[in-house]
Amino acid sequence: MVTRLKRRFGFTLVELLVVMAIVGLLVGLLLPAVQAAREAARRLQCSNHLKQLGLALHAYHDTHGGLPLQGTFAPGGSFSGYSVHARLLPFCEMNNLHDRVNYLTGFSAQPEICRLRVPLFRCPSDPQEGTRFDGGVEFYPTNYGFSIGTWLGIDQQTGGAGDGAFGVNQGHRLADIRDGLSQTLAAADVKSFGPALLDGGRPVGPDAPPPDTVEQLLAFGGAFDPDYCHTQWVSGRTLQTGITTTFPPNTRVAYEHLGVTYDVDFTSGRMGPGTNRQGYRVVTARSYHPAIVNALWLDGSVRTVSNAIQQATWRALGTRAGGEVTGPL
Repeated sequence: MVTRLKRRFGFTLVELLVVMAIVGLLVGLLLPAVQAAREAARRLQCSNHLKQLGLALHAYHDTHGGLPLQGTFAPGGSFSGYSVHARLLPFCEMNNLHDRVNYLTGFSAQPEICRLRVPLFRCPSDPQEGTRFDGGVEFYPTNYGFSIGTWLGIDQQTGGAGDGAFGVNQGHRLADIRDGLSQTLAAADVKSFGPALLDGGRPVGPDAPPPDTVEQLLAFGGAFDPDYCHTQWVSGRTLQTGITTTFPPNTRVAYEHLGVTYDVDFTSGRMGPGTNRQGYRVVTARSYHPAIVNALWLDGSVRTVSNAIQQATWRALGTRAGGEVTGPL
């Protein structure tokens, strides 16, 4: 009697391991490409947000005869002001939100507005979400800062502000932007929940030159706050909704606190009654997109700016009427 062996179909353990290794290899090769494609899509969406803000700026200018104020300040008084973001709401198809805001009342008195999430003001690449409490009020952050220029925020003796396109008490006409709209920075990416050195008190006096190095800036000192910056889209304060062009994009301002190194922004002194001095700010454009920031120009165009841009060029692009001849981005 002949016994016939039945042939069994299937995979051996070695074959399964080989297949799994090949699949793992393919996933490892494809994953960076998928991640790069996702980041490219997020960067494009972020750029589109700035483009919409640029259109809103021109619509605001056509309606009001000037660019939106960063806020108002009378010498000897206190700062009062909704951000450029808040002033642009009716020109960003957000009339319903605009109609809920009482611009004659300080934003802190309207907590239901302060904590609202506005998707247009957020970069899709920002991994952080949520709100921050300040003075008992809950605030929602932003990822776009409007340029106040090189580094002067406010001269509290005169009420004058900086050399950028936006500022306290300043509502410039586009016709007054003598450096050219395509050569004047309007806004750029920022990171939310950024750390800061606050109210260091230095430098003092009008026309103080900006620091040329990170070391010079850190020597001014200040009180450390780990998550202060760009957490309040409603506030016109520069560390909340602005930038300066003191340092090129994504310059790392490394400050160590309790054994942890932070990338900080800076203000020599915030605005307030009885503070009879100048307030200087270093608020760097920072991005979640590798090696660049998205930037909006006053002509409404949006371009990427490399971290490698020369410091002098970046500062020149931040002024509205400096008369500089700028190099390539």
